[in-house]
Amino acid sequence: MREYHYRIDREGRIFHDGTEIVDAATLRFFLLALQRTPDGRWLALCQGERNWFEPYDTPFVVQRLKLDVAEARLRSVELCFAGDYREPLDPATLEHDGARLFCRVRKSAFRARFGRMAIQQIAPWLGDDGSGPAITLHGRRCALGAVQPHSQTT
Repeated sequence: MREYHYRIDREGRIFHDGTEIVDAATLRFFLLALQRTPDGRWLALCQGERNWFEPYDTPFVVQRLKLDVAEARLRSVELCFAGDYREPLDPATLEHDGARLFCRVRKSAFRARFGRMAIQQIAPWLGDDGSGPAITLHGRRCALGAVQPHSQTT
């Protein structure tokens, strides 16, 4: 069985032998096929090939957001990943560690980290009224959970 090794940088870009993978279909495939092995490594199987991924911290990095805003209110958020893979944000899964923002993706199976641009896009709707950090969505406040130290990359 052939094996390939990839590196994922802190902004979610995927590299093979120092060259960035830019083919959208390939990037989407990898993000949908990635699984965690029992030893904690990241693997995507494809036609008898093993594709191993070494992420900066997580392979799922929200690169940008598609925001639905009406009358200055945030109505919905679509997460955009490498290869233009997209899925809706479930605000109930938002977590923070004091410096970074995370959410759950792929049917809540994995944690994704918001990249630099995505943080800038969502920042106007994040705040703390004294009761802890939250996002305002549909005119309602939704509290952000705190990341549990043992599970930051799952």
